[in-house]
Amino acid sequence: MSSIDLFKRELEEHAFRKKARKRLIIVSVSVVLLVIIIIAASVGDLKRNDNSNKSPPSSSSTSTAESIKAVCEVTLYPDSCSSSISSLKSSTNLTSNNPEDLFVLSLQAAVNALVKFSSFTQMLVDSNSNYDSLSKNALRNCESIIWDAIDYVNMSVVRFQETENKLSPSTSTINDIRTWLSAAITYQETCIDGLQEFSRGNLELTEEVRTAMRNSTEFTSNSLAIVTKILSKLKFSMNRKLLHSEADGIPSWLHQAGNRRLLQELEKNLPRPNVTVAKDGSGNFTTIGQAVKSIPERSPYRFVIYIKEGVYTENATIGKRLWNVTMYGDGMKKTIISNNLNIVDKTPTFISGTLIAEGRGFIAMHMTFRNTAGPEKEQAVAMRSSSDHSIFYQCSFEAYQDTLYVHANRQFYRDCHITGTVDFIFGNAAVVFQNCTIQPREPLPKQFIAITAQSKSDPNQNTGICIQGCDLTTTFNNQLVTADTYLGRPWKNYSTTVIMHSKIGQLLNPQGWIEWIRDVTPPETIFYGEYQNSGLGSVQDQRVEWDGYKRNLTDQQASKFTVEGLIQGSEWLVDHAKLYNYDLNV
Repeated sequence: MSSIDLFKRELEEHAFRKKARKRLIIVSVSVVLLVIIIIAASVGDLKRNDNSNKSPPSSSSTSTAESIKAVCEVTLYPDSCSSSISSLKSSTNLTSNNPEDLFVLSLQAAVNALVKFSSFTQMLVDSNSNYDSLSKNALRNCESIIWDAIDYVNMSVVRFQETENKLSPSTSTINDIRTWLSAAITYQETCIDGLQEFSRGNLELTEEVRTAMRNSTEFTSNSLAIVTKILSKLKFSMNRKLLHSEADGIPSWLHQAGNRRLLQELEKNLPRPNVTVAKDGSGNFTTIGQAVKSIPERSPYRFVIYIKEGVYTENATIGKRLWNVTMYGDGMKKTIISNNLNIVDKTPTFISGTLIAEGRGFIAMHMTFRNTAGPEKEQAVAMRSSSDHSIFYQCSFEAYQDTLYVHANRQFYRDCHITGTVDFIFGNAAVVFQNCTIQPREPLPKQFIAITAQSKSDPNQNTGICIQGCDLTTTFNNQLVTADTYLGRPWKNYSTTVIMHSKIGQLLNPQGWIEWIRDVTPPETIFYGEYQNSGLGSVQDQRVEWDGYKRNLTDQQASKFTVEGLIQGSEWLVDHAKLYNYDLNV
């Protein structure tokens, strides 16, 4: 598929979503008002109970300004937080000053700012004929990306509205909202990243867009800070349990549509397919793209695509509205999806993936995703996952620079193989790799190898890369890689990466990690660490001396990056599937 075709596909998708979003925003505002009414009623009940017990005056006696100031002090942008919430509070005539009410208003402020910014990008495209085609394409792509950010803020509103006790939301609710607001920030960063790719000669445009995006990024960050620093710390008595958990302790989404059974059978049986793809015509379709078109939208039931042995030269996207899709093949060396889209030939990194998974609950098994563009074509993605609760089991990801784009949300990889050169595992998902083989390959002359490039940009994002119990080899096709090899480099100011319980090959540069910009020490706000690794490359006596690098993590620090600590596996992975380890035991 050409770059032009891809952009056309993105624009067609956006046209559909733009019509739907006008209705969605109206619904979202209604939901916001509904939540406010519900919370106000709950607060009223609590006040009446307090009065009947002659308890001390409640916090409602605190002035509005003081309440807003107290909530906004936990954010990175207290001034914009206070002004945006105060303005909305006045317009809604809300009398309550509780953190839950103010949080909902902060979400509404974020949605309003994002919608306004989306209109700004469209205006730039329509009104300025001086931009070259690449810059215009980057702006169009940016507009589409921003609508994804709006989706995630709206999802957070709805998730909070579903909460039975808004004065003390469950751990599962907090995790979902933090994940989706983290993703909303990531999507806004992705917009800027795309402009920087294609507007390198037009820094003015990038800065103009960044300035116009200031309110939306700050307001989204404010909401994330409030849910992280305040709502998650509220101590009201309630029986905490997993989201709609059943008597057996398994979350309800795993009971739906046989998901629980499907995960249990990954080791022994393959699920019965809804459709089969076969190059020889023996299935329902001969291409993966045809099969994707048959997937029902927003289905609560799992849709299974079996892809028979063969090399399928195409690109495919599991779109945002395609939920609970499973795709499996005949084995990593037998079922291969391959193409060669790349940045040098004018395809943005964000849409260069041979396969792109955006819909929630995506699962892939027993297949290879490959980008054959080659090292001279620079960024060329084999797989991008933006799918929340995505699982990859016995899959291979093969390319050079930017092989695996772990873009956003919660992801898990088990028994996989990843190979590449520069930043070949990158992005801002909350992601755990277990029992995987991570294999650098020879880059271009004078290039170095960085295995990871993590891009956390806000300290309250619950994101990071954890590589646990993996084999980081320094041979490719039985030949030693000669280029300098590093565990990773910090892409953004709060980059977070941990390597634990892994075997590290002998040719790793003894410094272990490398700066994003050579000889410029990364900020102390990054978090890079190692824990109980083995192999000749695990020796730490010559590691970097950055303030943000933790040479030997404590057990407590390391536990935050396990399947349970980083991606809350007990909420969406079945504990008896025997496909993963929850904790530090490997």
